[in-house]
Amino acid sequence: MTRFIFITGGVVSSLGKGLSAAALGALLQARGFRVRLRKFDPYINVDPGTMSPYQHGEVYVTDDGAETDLDLGHYERYTGVAARKSDSQTTGRIYSTVISRERRGEYLGATVQVIPHVTDAIKEAIQAELGGEDFVLCEIGGTVGDIEGLPFLEAIRQLGNELGRERAMFIHLTLVPYIPSAGELKSKPTQHSVKELLGLGIQPDILLCRCDREIPDSARKKIALFCNLREGRVIPALDVDTIYDVPMAYHAQGLDREVCRHFGLEAREPDLGRWQQIVERVRKPEGAVTIAVIGKYTHLPDAYKSLSEALAHGGIANNVGVKLDWLDSEIFEKDDAVSYLEGVNGILVPGGFGERGSEGKIEAARFARERKVPYFGICFGMQMAVIEAARHLAGLNGASSTEFGPCADPVIGLMTEWMKGDQLEKRKANGDLGGTMRLGAYPAKLIAGSRVAEIYGTTEISERHRHRYEVNINYKPRLEKTGMRFSGMSPDGELPEIIEFPDHPWFIGVQFHPELKSKPFEPHPLFTSFIKAAVEQSRLV
Repeated sequence: MTRFIFITGGVVSSLGKGLSAAALGALLQARGFRVRLRKFDPYINVDPGTMSPYQHGEVYVTDDGAETDLDLGHYERYTGVAARKSDSQTTGRIYSTVISRERRGEYLGATVQVIPHVTDAIKEAIQAELGGEDFVLCEIGGTVGDIEGLPFLEAIRQLGNELGRERAMFIHLTLVPYIPSAGELKSKPTQHSVKELLGLGIQPDILLCRCDREIPDSARKKIALFCNLREGRVIPALDVDTIYDVPMAYHAQGLDREVCRHFGLEAREPDLGRWQQIVERVRKPEGAVTIAVIGKYTHLPDAYKSLSEALAHGGIANNVGVKLDWLDSEIFEKDDAVSYLEGVNGILVPGGFGERGSEGKIEAARFARERKVPYFGICFGMQMAVIEAARHLAGLNGASSTEFGPCADPVIGLMTEWMKGDQLEKRKANGDLGGTMRLGAYPAKLIAGSRVAEIYGTTEISERHRHRYEVNINYKPRLEKTGMRFSGMSPDGELPEIIEFPDHPWFIGVQFHPELKSKPFEPHPLFTSFIKAAVEQSRLV
């Protein structure tokens, strides 16, 4: 029997609903239950694929090619359960479904309305494509009171009534702020948030109260009294020094115990040993390295959320701390890169789009190649490394990407056709932007004896992609003469997936996004190897 837990938020955004859902999923999993986590976002975009990082942060990509909210990355990192397209729903996707049905006449001439047609579609999405999971955790984006979120709240209210308390539960994440001038915590924002939720017909079963300090028993009793809950159901969600301590912090406060009690379940105590080991390594590293991340949105941490976590995972694997030096790539177009990169132990150029900042990334790749500093180019970062080699090693002064406009030597170009399994995928240069990139998991073959084959321990891999441009295979012979090795290719040999310089301490570029598959208890091998190389480089400084 599948049980559903609905997680909502109130007072302000960015309280950590995604982390709370992921941590609870990990706790239930550690008790022996099968879990699946889902995100329902109220915005009208079909998915975040066309949204600016300034608006939305990172776009997370699943194996089946869905462009999703970054919270799905938290879900995968904490539980190891691979997310699917059906685990990410938006208002845009729901309304597209409803309108398509109306056009096909499936509503038999009825007036199509939010209730019941939209709410029914949401309820279908909540329960779709399940395979015997014990728990499905559904996070509702935004905060209670947002007008665009009302259909989702109404849908989970209806579903809660239909399933009954033995199969449905509501968890509300809220804020208990500390007012310095008054010298006390204030529970009123939480009371108002719960009142708003009650007005929509939803009584929360558990309150998660975000706070930066301990919540006194008197305050918990007051919140419980005014929010119609037992005191044990008011769970403090306090700040921690590492996000990987959240599952243990919630367990210590009794969150998973109260969830099991709500459903009348007897379950074994969770084994949190691996989380304890991860936290100990984060808190007590044996050393530290500095990695320069050269990007376009470096002042927006959420734009590179999976990347920063994957680098931390590489540190965990090597038992070192990883200090990230976020550098805007445009500074390298105005100043000497040496002054910014002297002393760093590794350079990483992440994915991106557009011409702005590209010349700075090319200069960073050149610095890393010439100075023998470990370099990791991901997606766009690989392409910039190829352009750099084409210009400065192959003598192709006009080398560039057609993404930036016409050029003499298009070593990077738009790919209009490619194979996904046994299906031919096509796109047009002037077609829709949303969902038209090479998205999701694709296989690659590695050259035996190459550095990446050694790192992976195999010659066949599958990694997730999100890009519109590819390395032009026609320039492969010219580039190989410079010493660049195309160590990973698509199975048909048409699409370069990985490049490396064998005579460099560690210089690898990949067309895919390995950060999307890294987990704290299963660090991605490329990040583990990159940080290891950075550790070795730090000993030479």
